[in-house]
Amino acid sequence: MNPRFAFIAAPLLTFTYGVIRIIDGLDGSRGPGPAWTIGHLAFMAALVLFAQIFWRLRAMAGRGPLATVSAVAGTAGIATLLAQFGIDLVAGFTAADHDGMGVIFDQVQSVPGVSLVVYDGGPFLFYLAQLALILQLAVMRRVGAWTPVLVLLDLALPFADKDLIPLGALCLLISFVPLARRAPARVAVAAA
Repeated sequence: MNPRFAFIAAPLLTFTYGVIRIIDGLDGSRGPGPAWTIGHLAFMAALVLFAQIFWRLRAMAGRGPLATVSAVAGTAGIATLLAQFGIDLVAGFTAADHDGMGVIFDQVQSVPGVSLVVYDGGPFLFYLAQLALILQLAVMRRVGAWTPVLVLLDLALPFADKDLIPLGALCLLISFVPLARRAPARVAVAAA
């Protein structure tokens, strides 16, 4: 598989998650069921690819301290999002209905620290790191000035309305296509 594949596949998988999420909510509630599961698995696959993307962006930014901290923070954010989506999947598999999932979520979030790390704080590392890495590349003139704008739109649109996830993913795809062409084919994660 071409390692640059991640730059195209991650936004497309995010788009897929967003569309499936909308379809899942057409009946008035989301989950449990096949749409819930497939959508979550699509986004989890995107997150795995984003880990590769962060380290490729770090390499493109020169592997300096700021790029390294950004990639590490982004990877930590990915871990918390994977935990969050993993919890969602378990709730979807074990609950009989949407209300039952709510009970499971309440139980999980009542564990000290889980709400802060997995839901409220940790995921923001993913978003901030993504923007930080793209901004570093823009300052270095390795991406166009429009690239951080599109990435910021991708990050901001779901906060306005989660049904805008597909539109944000398309913005990200447009911003990532040029990066896919220029990204190094191989990146050593531990390289300094």
